[in-house]
Amino acid sequence: MRTAFAHDALLDPDPALDHRAPGGAVTVALCGSLDHEPPCPVAPHHTTVDVEGALLRVRVLFAVEAADEARVRSLVEGALAGGEWTYPDGVVSRWTVMSSRPDDVRLAEREHADRLVAT
Repeated sequence: MRTAFAHDALLDPDPALDHRAPGGAVTVALCGSLDHEPPCPVAPHHTTVDVEGALLRVRVLFAVEAADEARVRSLVEGALAGGEWTYPDGVVSRWTVMSSRPDDVRLAEREHADRLVAT
């Protein structure tokens, strides 16, 4: 049975960063490409990026069997730690990871997390 998990990261973006870039990096790590037929092949997921002063808070919700959590979390960590995303048009966005860690699914995220589990 799938369970919902959350991953939280704080990024220091380069000034030219497109805020969608970290989510793109995570999607390619988990799905192989930005464009694919549902469901996500590794883990249904959703990434949000919020501005916190000069930094970006990235939250990744994902749903997997408990036995697969570490593997999926490692893919998310690796995508963010790469610190770079190149769009198909060649535009590059860069960031530095300030922190990255597992987190609890928040009450406000629970409904969305439940939808990921059901996917």
